[in-house]
Amino acid sequence: MLRFVLSPFRELHIVDLRIALINTLVAKQRGEGTILHFNDMDKTHRHAYRDQEIRELLKKFAVDPERVLYRSEHLHRYQQLAVKLVEERKAFLCTCRSESGEEAPRCSGRCASLSTEEIRRIQEEKLPYTIRIHKPTEALTFSDRIRGQIRIEPSEVDHFVLLHSDASPSDDFACACDDMLGNISLVIQEDRPIHAARQIYIRRALGYDLEIETAGLPPLLDSEGKKLSPTDEKSAVRTLLEEGFLPDAIINELLLPGMPDSQEIFTLPEARNSFELSHIPVEGVRFDLQRLRRINRAHLLRMDDLALSRIFRFADADIGRLAKLYLRDGAATITELEAKISALFAPKKCESEEAETMHALSTLIAEAPLDARFDEWVKYLLRKSGIEEDRLLPLLRRLITGSDEGPALEEIYSTIKAYLPEVARCQP
Repeated sequence: MLRFVLSPFRELHIVDLRIALINTLVAKQRGEGTILHFNDMDKTHRHAYRDQEIRELLKKFAVDPERVLYRSEHLHRYQQLAVKLVEERKAFLCTCRSESGEEAPRCSGRCASLSTEEIRRIQEEKLPYTIRIHKPTEALTFSDRIRGQIRIEPSEVDHFVLLHSDASPSDDFACACDDMLGNISLVIQEDRPIHAARQIYIRRALGYDLEIETAGLPPLLDSEGKKLSPTDEKSAVRTLLEEGFLPDAIINELLLPGMPDSQEIFTLPEARNSFELSHIPVEGVRFDLQRLRRINRAHLLRMDDLALSRIFRFADADIGRLAKLYLRDGAATITELEAKISALFAPKKCESEEAETMHALSTLIAEAPLDARFDEWVKYLLRKSGIEEDRLLPLLRRLITGSDEGPALEEIYSTIKAYLPEVARCQP
């Protein structure tokens, strides 16, 4: 089994989605399942659960874990295992506090050798304390599927917290316990070697000697090379969907670093045959919005014309072909295509000195044969209107598309002939 951890208290971010996707894909390659761990231990946010919303979003990306685990439901398990380590003198009670009275980020070292009497006094007086594990006596070494061989010194591991003063587990302790009890075979998570080492150290202290492989994903960077924060709303998955990016395109962009250089456009099933953790570079990976636009355009162009038209509430392959004309002309998202197609079907502004002529053309178009070729249609309008061709074509473009720019009018005409009376209308 593989697992990934999400917070149920904030929007699903592409940083989270990348980890969930890669775990799901690698699990399928290995013939294994996945477990979603919701880290719901932050009591200050209990009013803002988004777990169901997150799970529905994940399904849009074919991420549907076999099991879902809520840490708050297994609190007793973490506490029992922490007490076990204390009883075996592998962990200790720490009363170190910061100047503000909060639990100290590091132990002074004094608590690591408290006497039995001191421990009893702490418990009897109900003094606030954390449970920390004893610092290792030698360096921890392990092999990472992406970074290779890693060595972490005892001073880096330190006397780290297992249980906070409110008896909730630290992230490292919860992960280590859950991975041990969930028979996890490979941990793919954000590249944090010290935390990976701590989780290995915890499992060894608990007597778990089966090896769990690790793969530390390099950070996801923005276009300027800065590390993306999972609290950045601009890169929330819902925001990207609302901006008109397809799930297939977002999947493509997030998995691209693990694919062969020759394969830039692909679907999730296609990635299953080619994706390799070893292809992912050790340095940071950019989430490139301009590249995402290009990828999104490619996926929209790949779509069946009829299926594409349904996105815009039609069931007509011609409308799908119309959308592809705008894609080749520079549009890249569903939102941009929606704006183009909506403008085409909306009544046009027929004003200024050309207003009377455009109203007349609108009437002629409604009366024109609907099955004529473009050149025949133009000849019909030239004959009926008496307007010169150099003047007629720009007027027709404006009357049909509402714009002076865009794909060739002849190409647009071929896709909307049946809709011309509705399209070529002036505003009342």
